[in-house]
Amino acid sequence: MSNEHRLSVVPARYPARTVGAIVALFILAAVIDSVAFNPRWEWGVFARWFFDPVILHGLGQTLLLTLAGTVLSLIFGGLLALARLSSSWLLSTLAFGYIWLFRSLPLIVVLIILYNFSYLYDTLSFGVPFTALSWGHFQTINVLGQFPAAVIGLTLVQSAYSAEIIRGGFLGVDHGQFEAASALGLSSSRRTFRIILPQALRAIMPTTFNEIISLAKGTSMVYVLAMPELFYTIQMIYNRTQQVIPLLMVGAAWYLIITTVLSLLQHSVERWLARSVTREPQPSRWRQWRNRTANEELSHVRSH
Repeated sequence: MSNEHRLSVVPARYPARTVGAIVALFILAAVIDSVAFNPRWEWGVFARWFFDPVILHGLGQTLLLTLAGTVLSLIFGGLLALARLSSSWLLSTLAFGYIWLFRSLPLIVVLIILYNFSYLYDTLSFGVPFTALSWGHFQTINVLGQFPAAVIGLTLVQSAYSAEIIRGGFLGVDHGQFEAASALGLSSSRRTFRIILPQALRAIMPTTFNEIISLAKGTSMVYVLAMPELFYTIQMIYNRTQQVIPLLMVGAAWYLIITTVLSLLQHSVERWLARSVTREPQPSRWRQWRNRTANEELSHVRSH
């Protein structure tokens, strides 16, 4: 082909997009400059407390609450979701009532009631209701301390949201999958866990991780129980030192790190689940950029 008929490919240009990006970067630089070089933010105090053992202990309590609340709420929420989808009107009604109640109550109200549960009931007993038959009695104040009350409160509330997320994932699976599994003679449990659940997970996971992130931040409400998790620990320190802003920034930075790690974990899980849809998982943004750069370099070498 002669040079006169050779076509040159010119990439599309978007001047408005370029101007918008420059303006956005200018505003971002101004905000960063105002925060980084304003002495009233007291970044020296921030650095002093960021890795302090007291802060790290509170962080550990926050992570432990998040883990326990997540695991228990997913288990209990899964059972509630199955009860809501059950053909039994009694199970479905009881599950609906639980979900309605604990989605209506603020978390802080549930935590305060649990923490004062010993005032309402002195003892807890295990036995046959409405009879004298009992296998044991426990003092409520010895059972529901700060940590158990926090875990139970977080689990009770979070389970209601998890149940609706899981139920929505199951309902999102095409009904033909249920019919095909039934035609193969699979039992109800095998249909649920081998056929329906793997397909429902793709819809369940994004919203579930969103709730886990909300739970990690929601652990800050446990401060009403005077439990030394991250936010309560920071409160105690700045009430003593009066260095409110830098210590709040310490908490904000740690919560930001937690949510970032959970977001990265969510991305990895979603790519892993996508293997059942595509032969190869979608490459990461870094891999896409590397492939594009390599292709451009190869084209440049060939042109010379």
